[in-house]
Amino acid sequence: MINETILAIIIAFAISAILCPIVIPFLHRLKFGQQVREEGPESHLKKQGTPTMGGLIILTSIIITSLFYVKDYPKIIPILFMTVGFGIVGFLDDYIKIVMKRSEGLKPLQKIIGQFIITGVFAYYLLNSKAVGTSMLIPFTGGFENGLYIDLGIFFVPFLFFVVLGTDNGVNFTDGLDGLCTSVTILVATFLTVVALGERAGISPITGAVVGSLLGFLLFNVYPARVFMGDTGSLALGGFVASSAYMMQMPIFIAIIGFIYLVEVLSDIIQITYFRKTGGKRFFKMAPIHHHFEMCGWSETRVVAVFSIVTAILCLLAYLGL
Repeated sequence: MINETILAIIIAFAISAILCPIVIPFLHRLKFGQQVREEGPESHLKKQGTPTMGGLIILTSIIITSLFYVKDYPKIIPILFMTVGFGIVGFLDDYIKIVMKRSEGLKPLQKIIGQFIITGVFAYYLLNSKAVGTSMLIPFTGGFENGLYIDLGIFFVPFLFFVVLGTDNGVNFTDGLDGLCTSVTILVATFLTVVALGERAGISPITGAVVGSLLGFLLFNVYPARVFMGDTGSLALGGFVASSAYMMQMPIFIAIIGFIYLVEVLSDIIQITYFRKTGGKRFFKMAPIHHHFEMCGWSETRVVAVFSIVTAILCLLAYLGL
């Protein structure tokens, strides 16, 4: 399985790295450019018009690579379903914002309905899958073989919706600086791949494909970015992270390895709540929190480096909890 996973990483990387210089000029010609919000950091105004919807490259790379393995590794199908499903929701959101020039994209109700349908199908699979089940490993209790598991019973489905939608939106919020979401998720996907290999979970080809596709994409997404992933990519990656963790009975671990995603969401919630409660005062200089650090004088590259280092350390910590 190790050789197959390494090959999946290489294939996905090659596809992504080859597609980027082909697709980016095409996105330019179609004028699929990023619309920078005026209330954002002033330094971001130069990003106006940078091609977005680069998540199509990531998705294409993952799908093509997974097709080589889906017959021998059927457990990658639910993950592929969640990744592509959420990616489609993100694509529709991007398309409406960029092509149809509706700044809000999908209406909140439309987006949540799409996410609920996709998550509902995944929940049905888990409830009826003897290969996975509904038990969840508690970190630092002895690992997969000797550790403690918790089964929430009737609360399993509500908790799953909370974790999946929270993770998906967390990844989406993290996609705000050049290479930030890509770098952080490469580390998270690498952790999931290492664990999947060690436990022979049967999903390492697709987790490896995500690592490879993001490595190829990062060549063009690192500062100064030549392409952004858009909601097409960030929502797809959120679906991937949540579903991969569930397929290995590790959703609780997302709070550790996905700490940056969690902080990004919480910072926005805190900002909005504080603003409303205090009549217009701000808790952070700007939210999500990566913008707060920018407003404090940090460069984009420093924020990305620090957030990536934090994620790497937390992934190592999570591995100790297995």
